[in-house]
Amino acid sequence: MDLFNVYSIMDIEPVRGQGCYVYDKAGNEYLDLYGGHAVISIGHSHPTYVRRITEQLQRLGFYSNSVQIPLQQELAQRLGKLSGYEDYHLFLCNTGAEANENAIKLASFHNGRRKVLSFSRSFHGRTHSAVAVTDNPNICAPVNNRDHVTFVGLNDIEAVQSILEKRDISSVIIEGIQGLAGIYCPAPEFLQALRNICTQTGTVLILDEVQSGYGRSGKFFAHQYADIRPDIITTAKGMGNGFPVAGVLIHPQFEARPGLLGTTFGGNHLACTASIAVLEVMEQEKLIENALATGDYLMEQLKSIPQIKEVRGRGLMIGLDFGEPVAPLRSKLIREHRVFTGASSDKNVMRLLPALSLQKAQADAFLDKLRKAVEG
Repeated sequence: MDLFNVYSIMDIEPVRGQGCYVYDKAGNEYLDLYGGHAVISIGHSHPTYVRRITEQLQRLGFYSNSVQIPLQQELAQRLGKLSGYEDYHLFLCNTGAEANENAIKLASFHNGRRKVLSFSRSFHGRTHSAVAVTDNPNICAPVNNRDHVTFVGLNDIEAVQSILEKRDISSVIIEGIQGLAGIYCPAPEFLQALRNICTQTGTVLILDEVQSGYGRSGKFFAHQYADIRPDIITTAKGMGNGFPVAGVLIHPQFEARPGLLGTTFGGNHLACTASIAVLEVMEQEKLIENALATGDYLMEQLKSIPQIKEVRGRGLMIGLDFGEPVAPLRSKLIREHRVFTGASSDKNVMRLLPALSLQKAQADAFLDKLRKAVEG
C-alpha cells in the first residue's frame, strides 16, 4: 500500500528536535522559524514535557471519557487561570477543526439558528462545518454545502451589522489573527463593535484561536488585545506542543447536558498531561512575555529589510509580504541557510511561527540569514 499523496513535501527528513532547532538524518541543524504550523509552542523535546509524558505513559496512556480523568479538571483549572477565563468551561477534543465543529454546533443548539457568518480569507479547518466556513471553495466538496454561510470582508462592521440585524445568524466565527491568509489582524475597534452587535442580536461570537492562541501573539489569546470576551473560544496547535489536543472554552451561559457533545480520544490521559506540561513551562519560563518582546524586536528589525514590502502580526505570529512569490526564497533559506519558514495562501507572504522560547540571539541569526538570502 502507498500513501494517499495530498501534501507538498520538502526533501528533508527531520529526525530530532531541541528547542528552536531540528536536525535531519545527516545531522544538519536547522533553525525552526515555523514550528510545524505553529504547533511547537515551548520548543522541541522540552525536558519537562518529555518527562511528564513519559511518566504518564508508564502509568496509563489512555482510557475513554466513560471514567473519571482528574487530569482534565487539572488542565481546565490551569488553563482558566493562565488565560483569564476561570469562569468558562472546557470541552476537550483532538484538533482545531474538531474544536470549531463543536463550537458551531453548540452555538446552533443554543439559539436554534442555522446560519453562520465568516470572513474573507478565513481558514477554520477541513471537516464538514469547519471547511464550510472557510473561504476557500477549492477545498469544499459538494457534500460541504455552504448555503447557510455568508462571508464578509475583515473589519467591515457595516456589512456585519446589516446581516446580523436580521437575527437569523446563529454564530459569527473569526480568527484572532488570520493565519493561513498571510497574517491579518482584526482591528481592536472592529472586534469590540462585533462583540456588541452579537450581544444585541443574540448571535454567538466564536473566536478561533487555534493558531493565534496559547501565547503566540504576546497575550494568551490574540482577541485580548481588543479587551473583549467571546462566547466560545477554540484552541489547538500550541496547546499540546505536538501532541494532538484541542479545546473549546465555553461561556457559562451555555448549559451542558449528557450527550450534547462527545469524543473518544479527546481529553485522554496523555493529551491532558502534554497540555498541563505546556502550561507549566509557559508560566515558569514566562514564554508569553518572551513572545511579545522577541516578536516586537524581530518585527522592528524586519522592517529595515528593503525587499520586504510589509511586516504584519503580533508577538511571534509574523507575516512578511515581499510583493512577489516567496517560494524561491523559502527554498533558498532551507537549502542554503538551513532555516524553516512557512508559506501562506498568499504566494507573496512568508509566515514566521517559531516556538515561543525563541531568543533574541536566534532572531538575530535568522535576520542575518534572511538578509544574505535576499541579497544573494
